[in-house]
Amino acid sequence: MSAPRIGVVIVTMGNRPRELAALLDSVDRQCLPAQRVVLVGSACPLTDVDRPGLQKLPLADNPGCPGARNVGLRALLDAGDVDVVVELDDDGLLIADDVFRRVAERYAAEPQLGIVAFRIADEHGETQRRHVPRLRASDPMRAGLVTAFLGGGHALSVPMLRRTGLWAGEFRFGHEETDLAWRALDDGWTIQYDPQVVLQHPKTSPARHAVYFRYTARNRVWLAKRRLPAPLVPLYLATWLLLTLVRTRSLPGLASWFAGFAEGLRTSCPPRRPMRWRTVWHLTRLGRPPLI
Repeated sequence: MSAPRIGVVIVTMGNRPRELAALLDSVDRQCLPAQRVVLVGSACPLTDVDRPGLQKLPLADNPGCPGARNVGLRALLDAGDVDVVVELDDDGLLIADDVFRRVAERYAAEPQLGIVAFRIADEHGETQRRHVPRLRASDPMRAGLVTAFLGGGHALSVPMLRRTGLWAGEFRFGHEETDLAWRALDDGWTIQYDPQVVLQHPKTSPARHAVYFRYTARNRVWLAKRRLPAPLVPLYLATWLLLTLVRTRSLPGLASWFAGFAEGLRTSCPPRRPMRWRTVWHLTRLGRPPLI
């Protein structure tokens, strides 16, 4: 069996030219070359990026991260010549030259593999606790089945995407990974965390984004309304309301969070396609029931 063909999607706003150049260099160094590399410019003309074989898709506006990724995914799916898509943050770096080969081997060996979650590590090789896709404190070097993945570095099965659909572009920022992960698991695909597949990424806090608190709250409500069985929706939202009150130390941040929460309650974000109870049990067995 031939190795799955790898496509790459990178989204940039044009504000990290040196980091983007280094990332593209690390993509070019892969021992298994990518079949196609797509660079999407969110409100960015991409005039300063010139590489042989690079497909550039400049956008007039910024549709948010999941919306911009969808532009790149549609280009790859329409071309029809890749089997797996690797998506990378523009300030990330592939520090090994066998990342694509390892990813392709995993998909070749596991037909129902939907998503490969990369390990995110800083320049010192350390992985932040929030970057380990497990609920309980866990060794970042432990591989295995998980229920979530990180948007900064991951791989997606093209056959899976054709069944589940693409990113929830309406979310713009926050929880779009959970939305896609739940759809994948509900459709019978697996998510594997592979700590040997590493994306180097600067140590950051999600709260650095101005919209973090508002979108995090709004999108969590939308996520519950879209994907959870009706009895679990109020339980899930009550759990996160209490956790937010306990964890948040910023009064302006808390006010923004509650504004986003209220926005999510009063607005809809279709379609509503709740997961099956069998999937709820599957998530629970993997250590993360869809209540937290």
